Amino acid sequence: MDLKLESSLWVGNKRYRAVLTGWHLKWTEVDKKNRDKKTVSVPVAEVVGVEEGRVEILPQKSVEDTDKDFTVFYVKRSSGGGSGGLLWRLGRTQFSCPSRVLRDQWTKHLRAALKTHSPLRPHRLLVFINPFGGKKKGRQIYHSLVAPLFELAGISSHVIVTERANQARDHLLKKDLTGFDGVVCVGGDGMFSELLHGLVGRTQQEAGLCENDPAVALQPCPLHIGIIPAGSTDCVCYATVGVIDPVTSALHIIIGDSQPLDVCSVHHSSALVRYSVSLLGYGFYGDVLAESEKHRWMGPLRYDYSGTMVYLSNRSYSGTVKYLPADPLLSSPRDKTRCLAGCGVCSRSTERLFPHSSDSGSLYSSHFSQFSTDSEGEWVSVEGRFRCLSLTCMSSSCARSPQGLSPSAHLADGTGDLILVWDTHPLSFLKFLYRHTSTQDQFDLPFVEVHRVKAVRFSVPSGREEQEYEEIGGLSSETDGEREHVDTVSRNGSQQHLAERATTNEQKTATPFLCGLCCKKSPAVSVWNCDGEILPFTEILCKIHGQLVRLYARGIEDRAAVHNSQERDECRRMCIPKSLT
Repeated sequence: MDLKLESSLWVGNKRYRAVLTGWHLKWTEVDKKNRDKKTVSVPVAEVVGVEEGRVEILPQKSVEDTDKDFTVFYVKRSSGGGSGGLLWRLGRTQFSCPSRVLRDQWTKHLRAALKTHSPLRPHRLLVFINPFGGKKKGRQIYHSLVAPLFELAGISSHVIVTERANQARDHLLKKDLTGFDGVVCVGGDGMFSELLHGLVGRTQQEAGLCENDPAVALQPCPLHIGIIPAGSTDCVCYATVGVIDPVTSALHIIIGDSQPLDVCSVHHSSALVRYSVSLLGYGFYGDVLAESEKHRWMGPLRYDYSGTMVYLSNRSYSGTVKYLPADPLLSSPRDKTRCLAGCGVCSRSTERLFPHSSDSGSLYSSHFSQFSTDSEGEWVSVEGRFRCLSLTCMSSSCARSPQGLSPSAHLADGTGDLILVWDTHPLSFLKFLYRHTSTQDQFDLPFVEVHRVKAVRFSVPSGREEQEYEEIGGLSSETDGEREHVDTVSRNGSQQHLAERATTNEQKTATPFLCGLCCKKSPAVSVWNCDGEILPFTEILCKIHGQLVRLYARGIEDRAAVHNSQERDECRRMCIPKSLT
């Protein structure tokens, strides 16, 4: 143990023995007989900042300038009240020293320890605020809760309040990003998607890679992404942190946590359509999103209403699914494990995905040679009628579904989980849906299959896709302005194909999508729900890119492990003195 500094300090009217080592700051209460009592231990990596004097940051900053005092701010954990992760709060302890010289010695050593043991902390961030997302409180959340914490940690930020859709994406694709350590979005999953597309697209442009080719090994993004939740849906934040809480997310950003994340690229007709990280769903999930678009005036309630109506329509769809299985010896979607902070499966996958730092694409070059050779040797094909099918690169857990779509999915193992729900009785399908809200195994049903995969292809019976724009409400073949389209934009020599939805008043009043309830004829095809966006294609090809981006997060913390660690520290401090008495 490399001892840095030790002395007696006062907290209020109690005397403490404070010790700063290379990795921890500890202060132990000492009674009048010089016996140790309660000890508080904080990892240096979780110290947020050190200030001279008596300082308060939240709810508003106040400073009492005193010569012999200093204040330490650090991460303090508390239960979130649900089954997810732990809430992080800003802990604060004010220390009093016998002299100003000792005070200056403590602040100097603490700041030096932060620089030494927290090299990944960001110093300059580019922040995008969506003022229209969720309850339209993005500005308030950032300026009242997040900005004071960034200032305390010495982080400078350039803030952009977006005024239109895809403004953040376009900025990241075109503007100079030199000097920024990371990019932060204050918003929901839609805002995160903009940052994802902008950063991934920018990285491939600079690397001279073609995103449209699914056989290409995409270059991992050098900049981290931070998420301050402030949207209608915050699935990515929940699945990577475990709670929807702006302060918790801000503290993860400040201490420089780094969580790699797999990304799924979606292709159609030799063109990139979109990137996905949480849900790519067809059938029920696509129908619910398409129906909910007509009821945006209802707010979040539109999802409950649309889900009920689509369920009652009792639809299923024909299709052929081909998938490239992942190695079953590495992990399984039915192995009952959870991807938590420090996940062993994801850690081992990092070594497998990037065996040499100079050859990060070697895995993809070998795994996806099938795309260029059209070899079908390893692909598995299934055909039939499905209630729904979905592909996810994470558990996709949320407050309503704590276990998510696939409870054992991993954030960074280079695979996705393909869930096939075959046509079945409505009550059986309702049982499947209900199990997402409980701890019951939604895969333990005879009409449900789940596979861990590296790639997926989906197609419909010949002739049915042509009916898509005529049969799905809101899409008309008579007026070009009413149809969904794909923008192909040239950006520094590379092309980014992104599905853009063109919505008009005529669309909103078109033939209702609920054909199963109010029409005799049901639609022949559904639509794809790609992270909350409708794709205008039915036949797609999906490929999983392992650890393509990194978030300022560490995965969901295991409450039991954190609690046991704290108990072991307490036992180590308390039991030894008792044994000597």
